[in-house]
Amino acid sequence: MTAELGAFALALALALSIGQTALGLFGARRPALAGAASGASLGAFLCVTAAFAALMVAFVTSDFSVANVAANSNTAKPMLYKVAGAWGSHEGSMLLWCMALTGYGAAVAAFGRDLPLALRSRVIGVQGVLGVMFLAYTVFASNPLARLLDPPVEGRSLNPLLQDPALVLHPPFLYLGYVGFSVVFSFAVAALIGGRIDAAWARWVRPWTLAAWSMLTVGITLGSFWAYYELGWGGWWFWDPVENASFMPWLIGTALLHSAVVTEKRGALSGWTLFLALAAFTFSMLGAFLVRSGVLTSVHAFAVDPTRGALLLAILGAASGAGFALFAWRAPALQPGGLFAPVSRESLIVLNNIILTAATATVLLGTLYPLIREAMDGEAVSVGPPYFNLTFTPLMAVAFLILPFGPLTAWKRGDLGAAGQRLMLAAAAAIIFALATFALVSPRKALAAAGVALGFWLVFGALAEVAERTRAFRAPAAEVWRRLVGLPRGAWGMTLAHLGLGLFTLGAVFETAWKIEAAEALSLGGRIEVGAYSLTLDSVRTGEGPNYIAERGHVTVTHGGRVICEARPERRFYPTGKQTTSEVALCNRGLDQIYIVLGERRAGEGGRPAWLVRGYFNPWVQLIFLGPLLMAVGGLVSLSDRRLRLAAGRKAA
Repeated sequence: MTAELGAFALALALALSIGQTALGLFGARRPALAGAASGASLGAFLCVTAAFAALMVAFVTSDFSVANVAANSNTAKPMLYKVAGAWGSHEGSMLLWCMALTGYGAAVAAFGRDLPLALRSRVIGVQGVLGVMFLAYTVFASNPLARLLDPPVEGRSLNPLLQDPALVLHPPFLYLGYVGFSVVFSFAVAALIGGRIDAAWARWVRPWTLAAWSMLTVGITLGSFWAYYELGWGGWWFWDPVENASFMPWLIGTALLHSAVVTEKRGALSGWTLFLALAAFTFSMLGAFLVRSGVLTSVHAFAVDPTRGALLLAILGAASGAGFALFAWRAPALQPGGLFAPVSRESLIVLNNIILTAATATVLLGTLYPLIREAMDGEAVSVGPPYFNLTFTPLMAVAFLILPFGPLTAWKRGDLGAAGQRLMLAAAAAIIFALATFALVSPRKALAAAGVALGFWLVFGALAEVAERTRAFRAPAAEVWRRLVGLPRGAWGMTLAHLGLGLFTLGAVFETAWKIEAAEALSLGGRIEVGAYSLTLDSVRTGEGPNYIAERGHVTVTHGGRVICEARPERRFYPTGKQTTSEVALCNRGLDQIYIVLGERRAGEGGRPAWLVRGYFNPWVQLIFLGPLLMAVGGLVSLSDRRLRLAAGRKAA
């Protein structure tokens, strides 16, 4: 009965979204209708939440009469992964998408009460249109609560690779980011309908963009960390098409954040900001299509039938096509906004946006070209890291070079020479660290040392901006402290985000350039050398987990004859799905990690059993994950700025 109630709630949410659409779009000048639209958006969110709760109950109680539960869960699965199974399938993930979509619409209704009536009503109406599309798709093409006429006694299991704590959190954060851009999309369409895009509109858009961008940053980082330690291949990013699908809206969202600041502060770039607002959610929908259409083969893609993929493509075409058609119609009538000199903060942000957009285009081309080529002539081609390293990396290097100049350059008319003087210490420190790296780290790599210089340039550039704001080394200590504690949270958020980007760059450069790998079949007592570390396989024992059988290795890691770590990598076999996975063991050494994988058993010397042991020394790898998390914290700190939060719902004077 619970599943039927959930299905009814889902259908009711669709009906309420239809009402939300009509009331919102036609109630722009009628307070009563606008208020009803807000009520409908809240009701739709509550109904989708009830449907999601019903699905979760079905997973927790192992109700195999629900087709989704029978296909993705069994009684032996740990409770945490039963709960996560609710969004671990195509149908469940679409329901999670719908809950986030209606939730954002309800948030606009609840927290945007002081927005101009017409704008708020239209935003809620456009959000309702998106809700109708995705809820109709879920109800009629991907119902997660559909019953089986002949339920099995035991269900199949969720992919063992997805049974991981990071993957429990990864989809909710990812969808909060993906779907968060729907609000920005709705604000853009509503503004185009009303014909008014100004600084106040940009001020209202920024908090929603910050929230979506921060959540997406956390989601991508969790996914990268999962791939790093769960897949067992020692890497954290492989330019997989599914990875790219989440990275493209992040790049466009980053450009939108900076462009919206120019529109808010100077009233300029309003058309470009609108375009980016439409593009951000378009790329989010493109990601949803790519991972659910069956056109991609990936460990974290939902391989479903092409019919449902075609429906998602139709939603993408209808929503983004209507948005960009409206933009093409109304954009020529937009006011050009404030003027600025070629050397100014606005110009640097424009250059930043050009580079980020070009970088997104290179990722899009590398992702879609193999699919287009195969569809045209049937030839399967692969676009991998070499392409992205040659196209994406140089673009971002240029962006990193100019980034520290932005906060230190004046609005409207700036002085690059003055900004350069303020950054002289940062540049000198970056060069010193790069030269020290080239001289001391073996083997010597000039390009890697240049990457280290870029990372430290971002770090010290962010600190130089704080020093300039507080007049450090130029004013009395009391004055510096007063200025430091008085800095707005928005400024701190920007500094943390730029600092996190610098830390990530350092981690990525060190891990990529000076990673050491070794692999060897070891019998018990055998040893393998990984750089300056020795790995000894002491024992391998068989044990049972809640839903798997494991071979558990015991590996002693020594450095200079001293034991520094007792590692326990595993190799697990899941009888239900007949799948084998590797559980990596990580030994932390400051920012470095020793990464150990226990492979399959094979015959060793003298007929003794041996196991393939792979070891990696990953220098500074922890910065790869700490840096983006610091960036996300920076976004949330900016969002907590009272001025920015109130701007989300405050009318222009």
